[in-house]
Amino acid sequence: MVDHRAEVVKVVSETFRLDPAEIELDAPLEELGVDSKGRIKLLSALEIYHDVRIGLDRLDRFTDLGSVAEVLAEALGDKAGGSDERR
Repeated sequence: MVDHRAEVVKVVSETFRLDPAEIELDAPLEELGVDSKGRIKLLSALEIYHDVRIGLDRLDRFTDLGSVAEVLAEALGDKAGGSDERR
């Protein structure tokens, strides 16, 4: 599985106007100021940035940037495999 953490950090820093140098991959999203509405905003930003669909049911896995990167990798794998369904 490809590591997408750097891309997730970029999207998070641009979406929430955070300094990338201050973003820790294992910090809970809440510590970065990303609440439940922010998670939806992050999901949308990732979908736009990567032209991929990520189902809303995957939001519960958005706990830190590492887990967000895992969900993104799965979604990109689904896209590459031809699946275009919302999970």
